[in-house]
Amino acid sequence: MTKKQKKNLIRIIVSFIMLVVLHFIPVTGPVRFCLYMIPYLVVGYDILKKAVKGVINRQPFDECFLMVVATIGAIILALYKEAHGEAGDYVEAVAVMLFYQVGEWFQSYAVGRSRKNIAALMDIRPDYANIEQDGKLVKVDPDEVAIGSVIVVNPGEKVPIDGIVLEGESSLDTSALTGESVPRTVRAGDEIISGSISLNGVLKITTSKEFGESTVSKILDLVSNASSRKSRSEDFITKFARVYTPAVVFSAIALALIPPIVRLVMGIAPLWGTWAYRALTFLVISCPCALVVSIPLSFFAGLGGASRAGVLVKGSNYLEALAKVRTVMFDKTGTLTQGVFEVAGIHHATINEDELLKYAAFAESASSHPIAHSLIKAYGLEIDRSKVSDIKEISGRGVRAVVFGKNVAAGNDKLMADIGIDAISCHGVGTVVHVAIDGKYAGHILIADVVKVHSAEAIKSLHRVGIKRTVMLTGDSKRVGEAVAGELGISEAYTELLPADKVAKVESEIAKKNGNVAFVGDGINDAPVLSRADVGIAMGAMGSDAAIEAADVVLMDDDPLKIAGAIRIARKSMGIVYENIYFAIGIKLLCLVISAVGIGNMWLAIFADTGVLIICVINAIRALFINKRQN
Repeated sequence: MTKKQKKNLIRIIVSFIMLVVLHFIPVTGPVRFCLYMIPYLVVGYDILKKAVKGVINRQPFDECFLMVVATIGAIILALYKEAHGEAGDYVEAVAVMLFYQVGEWFQSYAVGRSRKNIAALMDIRPDYANIEQDGKLVKVDPDEVAIGSVIVVNPGEKVPIDGIVLEGESSLDTSALTGESVPRTVRAGDEIISGSISLNGVLKITTSKEFGESTVSKILDLVSNASSRKSRSEDFITKFARVYTPAVVFSAIALALIPPIVRLVMGIAPLWGTWAYRALTFLVISCPCALVVSIPLSFFAGLGGASRAGVLVKGSNYLEALAKVRTVMFDKTGTLTQGVFEVAGIHHATINEDELLKYAAFAESASSHPIAHSLIKAYGLEIDRSKVSDIKEISGRGVRAVVFGKNVAAGNDKLMADIGIDAISCHGVGTVVHVAIDGKYAGHILIADVVKVHSAEAIKSLHRVGIKRTVMLTGDSKRVGEAVAGELGISEAYTELLPADKVAKVESEIAKKNGNVAFVGDGINDAPVLSRADVGIAMGAMGSDAAIEAADVVLMDDDPLKIAGAIRIARKSMGIVYENIYFAIGIKLLCLVISAVGIGNMWLAIFADTGVLIICVINAIRALFINKRQN
């Protein structure tokens, strides 16, 4: 609880106690008036101040103005009764202001809880970076560290800048970034993102970005701007309040004047006080604060709930759009797969499989091709380059070399054909490296992009939350694309697409008007598609800066399983928004009718205004407690 919230709570409690005490003090006249004005001013001075400012700024029609008019009107009626020998009721005026402040306090507390979840991400901002100078660690501002510098992260410290681990091994706490509580182990050669905390090891890191372009900076920028983008529902409520508030003020004036005048013309007692009281009650009931407060709060709570789950939504307008998604389209490489080529199998080997892999790795040891890196990584041992000679890299085919005195050819079926060897076809999906040793076929190695652990479950989860269609858009070959789609249970797959083709596919899907279309991607080439989709979802940990910038939603740990969770959070938040709209408007309309015909009193008005506000605020808070992962 903030100092301001504590101060307001004390004011509310003091005013309530004073109101109770005054009820038992037998005083009348001016003394009674003065005593009741003390709790009124204690609890309502800031509302009076805001109303005066609104009038001075020529923007009087807000909830503060309505509260002041209604309560001052009630006080004037009480004074009128006192002047005519009756007991004036000042309790209603104080109670209206008191319970309005109770509602405001609940709203402030709820916003604080929601803001706390989002602002907790601010704790990931590093205060310094360790640079080694003359054998000592010197703390410098992260902004001063250039690309390619070597920084040191000790146990318990935050990683200040993105980079690659040069030395050391440690478990990383990435919960502030991804919402995951399980530490992730990194060692030499692994990429590391800023904002995570080294738990138990010293790491030397070669920086790959400047601080301003690092993951932590981009996250903080997204967080700081998240609440600035309003949804259509919020815009509607704002516009509604601008028209609604003056309308009810003039309606209240009409209610106070027209019936008495009509009665006067008809020769009946006008009952000015009765109709003025009804008009004041009408004003209090009509106050739109339940809508004005609870609707933005529902969205803000939804943004907070999503951030707790490791999903950054850039604004409430995107949260609303996400709730309406019915089709999800995916990029393949780096989104559904890891984007890393690995040896997936060794087939038809005529020699020991480890020996086959060894010959292929030595032959490819001088190549910079990703396939060569995959073979060397799978071999896992240090390669003695003195054992390799006469290396010839043949473009579009593979490599020929002398390894341990034997002629080795490693490449595709075209290379095998060139040297007169019949290659055996592979039934697996991926890149096939055929190996021949001393003119004889020795077998082939299958290299494939590895599917992410949760990709298949992510597709199932999307179907469970009501997504009608899942579609994969990839530049890969038809055979590879369809195989991955089939393995994951994706409805449709379009292959061999250029970035412009992906945009065309998304536009075609949007034109069908079967709900919003989301596209999930991670690469620079996905940025145009992410921008064009109704909702662009980017992988935040290893995704490109262009993709993160173009996207509307960012998954902080690249886990596609969180897409379904984000959609459920968005739908829950929108459900709460509509519940509050229908409940608030319905109760107010009913109470307005009741007060206009004279059945209700100021206590009914207090419930219709503050009671409804409190109920709507409590309902909005529910968006904060949606489970972190819903499958």
